[in-house]
Amino acid sequence: MALFRFDHVFYTADNSDVLQDVDLVIEPHDFIAITGPSGSGKSTFLKLCSNLISPTKGSIFYYEQDINTLEPTAYRREVAYCFQQPVLFGDTVRENLEFPFKIRNQSYDQEQVAALCERFGLPLTLIDKTHTNLSGGEKQRIALVRCLIFQPKVLLLDEITASLDRENALKVENAIHQMHAEGTTIVWVTHDPAKIDTFVNRQIAFRAGSPNAKEVTAP
Repeated sequence: MALFRFDHVFYTADNSDVLQDVDLVIEPHDFIAITGPSGSGKSTFLKLCSNLISPTKGSIFYYEQDINTLEPTAYRREVAYCFQQPVLFGDTVRENLEFPFKIRNQSYDQEQVAALCERFGLPLTLIDKTHTNLSGGEKQRIALVRCLIFQPKVLLLDEITASLDRENALKVENAIHQMHAEGTTIVWVTHDPAKIDTFVNRQIAFRAGSPNAKEVTAP
């Protein structure tokens, strides 16, 4: 059974077709690189997968259920989306890392958070800092840790290593690869697929025109 199925999906914004006639399937345990020029609809595709926006035309199915019929909170526990520009809330890093526990009515697990922070090269001293004082790379990794405290079935990534130096980018890439090995399906928007080409089993290129999503490599 397909994990995602896009059935002739269009998305229109400001009287312009951002996505046109996207008709594709994502299988469980895929590791997909999404490529293409700026403005070709890559981020829009991720937002549709995460059900943050709905198609103008066509349907999207998650395990053959129309995602518009699924309960949003339960769905987003399974399908996590990490934005290109990290979105942190509240005042401190701790508030962001406690949030996944709170929405599940679970106690904050310091050891679990510490292990993830170590995996992403983040010192524990950051936890009680005001997040507005963090660097862009630190914010991005904190947003990732928040997404991954409870391992999702699907992880949607939008240029997440763009603000990282090569050393920290490698830590993130290796951590994501490990999550994939543990069963998480990965869909990763990137301008540089060579960075992750040892991990991916499929590459889908977006371009202007209709249809504007085309598989360029196959498993």
